[in-house]
Amino acid sequence: MSVKKILMLVGDYAEDYETMVPFQALLMLGHEVHAVCPNKKAGETIRTAIHDFEGGQTYSEKPGHNFALNFSFDDVRADAYDALVIPGGRAPEYLRLDGRVIELVRAFDAAHKPIAAVCHGAQLLAAADVLKGRFCSAYPACAPEVRLAGGEFVELAVTEAHVDGNLVTAPAWPAHPAWLAAFLKVLG
Repeated sequence: MSVKKILMLVGDYAEDYETMVPFQALLMLGHEVHAVCPNKKAGETIRTAIHDFEGGQTYSEKPGHNFALNFSFDDVRADAYDALVIPGGRAPEYLRLDGRVIELVRAFDAAHKPIAAVCHGAQLLAAADVLKGRFCSAYPACAPEVRLAGGEFVELAVTEAHVDGNLVTAPAWPAHPAWLAAFLKVLG
């Protein structure tokens, strides 16, 4: 396995598991992972949230861990990375308002680099206008955004993932085994 350099875009209230698990798993496999957030530097932290499915109409939310960033957003250049990871949670709702984040997502897609998005990460894909004619899974509440962005929403069991070319998507953190396995396959 060759070591890959992976960018992870996070922000306050990113989903705890969707941030921590892929970050640690990719590091464990020997990849170099840079976790970044706009307007933050290496060593600063973001707050995460734990989302769970407890029988309500939507997920519940509890405070998660503080997650330490290991790279400064201002130093990121898309051409220096092999792949992009976009965790879900509420962070994508705000990250999609930052033009620099949108340009990064577009640059990864234009270069046909692997992009892994889970849960609400599809909000960034929709805002970056990279879903036209593509198949994308996400948290079901994001289905209208996927469709409005010209994508085809793929309804999956919460433990499954979907691959469309360079794009690997899943509905939520219970899909980590399938999502990460599919991402690693696309990553090479």
